[in-house]
Amino acid sequence: MQIEFVIEAMQHALAQATPQICNSDQGSHFTSSQSTQLLLAHDVRISMDSKGRALDNIFTERLWRTVKYEEVYLKDYASPREAREELRAYLRFYNERRLHQAPGSWTPAEVYFAGSRKEQTP
Repeated sequence: MQIEFVIEAMQHALAQATPQICNSDQGSHFTSSQSTQLLLAHDVRISMDSKGRALDNIFTERLWRTVKYEEVYLKDYASPREAREELRAYLRFYNERRLHQAPGSWTPAEVYFAGSRKEQTP
């Protein structure tokens, strides 16, 4: 990964929502002053996994495994544009309509917004 890609992805993500914590590994693209300053400027706490802590990313790894097996490996995208459009549609489905194996079989969006509403309630 190139640092420019990481910064651009972080900026795009931060334009959508601001997390309380950003967890990553200790790759140079995440430990760079550009990355850390961007997160700190948005009051995001930084959490980096130590060496040998591969399981700390298990939720993210599981998401990407699902995306690959339920979307990417099943398609033959004709162009990068088509890949972006199809992945955008899949991730919308994944977050808003696909039921997950959790109590109540909620979607990720339902869990996220339920938590957001709880935090905003006095």
